[in-house]
This record gives sequence, structure tokens and C-alpha cells, in this order.
Amino acid sequence: MKYCLFIDGEERIPLNTYVVNHPYTGEAIGEVADSTEEEMSAAIEAASKAFSVMKTLSSRERANILYRAAEILEEEKEEAASIITKEASKPIAASRMEVERSIQTLQFAAEEAKRIGGEYIPLDAAKGGEGRDAYTIYEPIGVIGAITPFNFPLNLTVHKVGPAIAAGNTIVVKPAEQTPFSSLKLAEILTRAGLPKGAINVVPGDGPKLGKVLIDDDRIKKISFTGSPIVGKLIKNQAGLKKVTLELGSNSALYIDKSVKDHLKKIVPKAVIGAFSYNGQVCISTQRIYVHKQIAQEFIDLFVKETEKIVFGDPFDEKTVVTSLINKKSQQRIMEWIEEAVHRGGKVLTGGVMKGNGIAPTVLQNVPDDCSVSCQEVFGPVVIIDEVENDAEALKKMNNSEFGLNAGVYTNDLIQAMEMAHQLEVGQVLINDVPTTRFDHMPYGGVKSSGYGYEGVKYAIKEMMQMKMISLNYHI
Repeated sequence: MKYCLFIDGEERIPLNTYVVNHPYTGEAIGEVADSTEEEMSAAIEAASKAFSVMKTLSSRERANILYRAAEILEEEKEEAASIITKEASKPIAASRMEVERSIQTLQFAAEEAKRIGGEYIPLDAAKGGEGRDAYTIYEPIGVIGAITPFNFPLNLTVHKVGPAIAAGNTIVVKPAEQTPFSSLKLAEILTRAGLPKGAINVVPGDGPKLGKVLIDDDRIKKISFTGSPIVGKLIKNQAGLKKVTLELGSNSALYIDKSVKDHLKKIVPKAVIGAFSYNGQVCISTQRIYVHKQIAQEFIDLFVKETEKIVFGDPFDEKTVVTSLINKKSQQRIMEWIEEAVHRGGKVLTGGVMKGNGIAPTVLQNVPDDCSVSCQEVFGPVVIIDEVENDAEALKKMNNSEFGLNAGVYTNDLIQAMEMAHQLEVGQVLINDVPTTRFDHMPYGGVKSSGYGYEGVKYAIKEMMQMKMISLNYHI
């Protein structure tokens, strides 16, 4: 694969390139532009000029472009899945699922493009407001700057690009250095679907260097970022009056109540997948599990047994579930965190060793709450399981985190479920589901260090628009 810059509706020959390697084999899979600040500025200029065209398109025209893009992606889904697996080392079955979700996300964006509307405001509710009609409309804000992560290189890009187009904006995408090819493929598909030239631009390369250009340029009206809390906070501090949406880290917790004892054989496989799908490199990966003491040992035994069935191997093998991590740096960090937990009294129930460029699925117990694997985001195939006295203790432990994205609760006690739902300090509570659950049209955002603002197509669109009120005095 060899891709260049994508600016103003076409590929451009870059000044510099860099090689992208397959995380599993280490072999080169392609070259891509190592873009300069000047090339990023050229992309912003193209998007700025294209906005005058985009904002005049009808909602029907924008929807049709997105529908057509979804159709093309459906036709080329195997190629798109292969790209994801090559650049991200995501197991091919998971890559296909990501492509299916991306198709659905484009369809959701197309549908929502036709539903953007305001409300009627009865001004006569205020003294002196008689004889006036008022209503609100939503207008696109301009150029969106999107900074996307490696773990869902297609769908998380679609989650920014789809709403931007649906709203009538233009967009400049800065993909993760390891996974630029999916974004470039998306830009090509959207252009073939009829998107005006310049409405989407993709600028691969160094994150800090190119991100600074997006943040500093006044033509960028909003930054949508998915990545680490450290970088997210930096963006928030530097963005000034720009709108921002930040989808940051997490260490999602799950509570298993004694009332679901008879359902453990169904719950455990879901919890295992929630912990280890795509090597745990998922923002809402299930990282901490708290189990009522009356069923803890049974749950743990089943969980370990299920974990040891997981196939580790080549991401292009249809049976593979866990494979290499995104890079050696992540592998080393996670192993150091596991060793820290063991040194401080934690027990490895299974895993805890390196396999190739990855780590065997790891289950830990009795880990102190202030260990890195407990209080930070592991972003790897590691889960902690501990028993608790009751739901009150579980709630306290689940909230004992600087993060707050998703949380899950398995219980047959309705009152308990609702009490925990209202008291959990997270953006989304999944009752009788693992926290590693996201549907692409649901509101999705975190509290604390997990983020700022909301994604989810309908909700992202509103954050990419500006509300305007219009009043008519018909009693002049």
C-alpha cells in the first residue's frame, strides 16, 4: 500500500513519507505522507473554501452522499477490513465487524441529516412578547478538525466525518500515525460518492506537530479528538473559543450481583469478550470486575476457564481473538504494570506473559486499588476480578476512579439496578450488559478524565452546529 496526502479531492505527492509496519510481523505494509505544517495548512485552506459549497447543499443531497458512501463501503468491505487488519493488527473477524459498524454509522448520519431541526418558541409567554413568532434553526459551523486513534481507525473516523458532513461542515482528519490507511480509504470513498472537493481532507503524520496547526488555526471551528487524557486536556486548554469534543480514556468497571447466579454461564463469555476483544485496546474495555462474594469463586473459575480458550495468533487467522499489541512500547508498559501488581500482592490467575509482540490474556486478583493496572487505563489484555461484600462496596470501588466512561451492572434486582445506575459516576450505564457495549447511534461521552462532550451520530451533529433564533413581529 502506498498512499499520499488527500487534499481538495485528490491525492497529492508529499514532501516526505514514512513506512508503516504490520504490528504482528514487523514487516512494512506501506508508505504514507509524513506531512508538514504547510501541507496541513493547505488542507485547512481547501476545507475552508469548500465550506461555501457544503453549506448550500440540501439535507437530501448530504444524506444521499452518505448513503452512497455506505453502499460503496459495503461493496468494498473485504478490502477495508484487510486494511484495518494490516495497519492495526486487529483480528480479521473484528475488522469485518468494524467495517459493518462503519457502514451503519454512515447510514445513521444520512438519516440524521434529514432530521436536523429547531423548535418553536412562544414569545408571548413573556410580557411584551405578544404578536411575535419565534423559532430556532441549526447552521453548520465551518471546518472541523478531527484527530483519530489507532484502535478503530475506520469507525471512529466515520463517527467524526459522518456527522460533520450531515451537518453541512467540512473536515480535516489527522489519523493516528500507525493507522492512516483507513482514513485515506474513507476519503476516497466519500469523494466517489459525490462529496464536493475539499469537504474531506486527510493529513497523516506527526500528531503533536500537525495537531498544533489544527488547534492554532482560526479557520478550524471545532476540534473532535479521541485519544489519551493527557493530550485531551492539553487540547482543551489551548483551544480557546473553539468547540471541542474529547473522547478520552477509561478503566471500565463491571458488577456481578448474586441475583444472577443462575445466569453465570451466559454472562461469563460476554465478560471475557468485553475484557479481551482486540487485545483490550478499546476505550470501554472491561478492566475491573467486582463479584458478590456468594458467587465470586464460581464466577472466577468459569472466567479463567473461558479465558484460556482464547486463540492467540495471526490476525488474518479467522480463529484469532487476541494478537499483537499496537507496538512494543505498549507491550513493555503493560508487562511492567502486571509485575507491579504481583509485587504488591496481586495474583495472576492466568496469562501474565508475553507472546510474540503481544501479551497472553491476563486475569489478576487481589490487586491494590492504587496499582497502575487498577487505577489507570491498561489498554491491553488484562482484567482484574475481586469479590465484594455487597453492591454498596461494589459501587464505592467502581466510582473510585479518575475515569467515568462506561460501567456495567448484572443484576435481577430492579431497585438495585436503578440505584446503581443513578449513583455510578459515568457517562453510560449498561444494565445486564458488559461496559464494553456501544451502539453507534447512542449518546457516548464520559465524565471526569474520560472526556468532554458527546459522540453518537445525532448528538455529534448538534455539537457541530450553531443554533440561531429567528423572531417575526407580525404586529408592527
